[in-house]
Amino acid sequence: MSVDLVKHSGGCHCGKVRFEVLAKSDLKAYDCNCSVCVKKGVPLVLVPKENFTLLEGEEHLSCYTFNTRQAKHYFCTTCGIHPFYQPRTNPNGRGISLPCLDAGTVKKVDIVTCDALDWKNWQKYLDENPKARNLTENVE
Repeated sequence: MSVDLVKHSGGCHCGKVRFEVLAKSDLKAYDCNCSVCVKKGVPLVLVPKENFTLLEGEEHLSCYTFNTRQAKHYFCTTCGIHPFYQPRTNPNGRGISLPCLDAGTVKKVDIVTCDALDWKNWQKYLDENPKARNLTENVE
């Protein structure tokens, strides 16, 4: 079965960081309860790294890491918005902040609450949901 992918564009608040994401028009996003996601307060859309293109603004990005230093949370140094990150559980992916996607290409979003406060719960969820683990739920 072939899935039609859509080119979604997005960026930070000030517009200095811009990106494109190739994904379905109906998306699955995660409302995560880990400490950093709760503070950011945004659902994340997971895609494979090759479906993400940073178009401009690399020089305006800074990166925040904590704990294991594996997840890389990128933010614009001008406006402070976190448009995307590199997940700890899959460095070959990108987690896109849903509100950073421009209007017009997303038809529907299913938001899944995930328990990542205890990393073992998130690992169990990934083990039980292979499309989430391999980042294919939004592209196939």
